[in-house]
Parts: sequence; structure tokens; C-alpha cells
Amino acid sequence: QVQLVESGGGLVQAGGSLRLSCAVSGRTFSGYSMGWFRQAPGKEREFVAALRWSGTTYYADSVKGRFTISRDNAKNTVYLQLNSLKPEDTAVYYCAASSSAGVLVTRLAYNYWGQGTQVTVSS
Repeated sequence: QVQLVESGGGLVQAGGSLRLSCAVSGRTFSGYSMGWFRQAPGKEREFVAALRWSGTTYYADSVKGRFTISRDNAKNTVYLQLNSLKPEDTAVYYCAASSSAGVLVTRLAYNYWGQGTQVTVSS
């Protein structure tokens, strides 16, 4: 069993920054690929970013150049740096862990999910 706990969300003005963290416990962290998804009110949960265990990163077009995913295997933690935030980035952000060797942009690829952290961007 793998447990994921997100933190770092909050209220920020447009143009500001936040860093989300996701602490992982329960299994060998380095063997998992990690992803971030988000869900705005009334919308489907959507892919934001992923980091394969090998180091390859993937980003949604809407966040490319503004968000950065990274991991610290020594701390069993994955991060999402959010820069140049926009009101449309407002959502609950979820961390997820995947043992899949395939596509990481779909929710189905992920075995474990955190509870989410709220990010609110004011205009």
C-alpha cells in the first residue's frame, strides 16, 4: 500500500507562485512514476504534469513553461512548482503514483492517489 499526502496549496494572486509537495510512504518511492492532476468545480479531473521514474517529464499544454515537476527520492517527495499563476489554475490538485511503463497522462495509469490540496488564484 502507498500513501500520498499533498501540502502547499493556498490562496495566491494572479501572477504569483506556489510549491506543492506530495509525501509518499509505504513502498519504494523511486520505482514509481509520479503525476499531478487537478479538478476545478464542475469539471473533470485533468492531467497537469508527470515525472517518469527514469526522469522524463510530461506537461499539459496549459501549464507548459509555468509549472515544473520534480522529485527528491531521498525525501520520498514529489513537488510541483507553480509559477505565473492564473485564475483558471484554481482547482484541487492531486498527487498520484503509477507503476505503469506506459502513458502517464491518463488517470487510469495511476494506482494511488492523495486527498488533494486546494489552490485558489485570485484576479
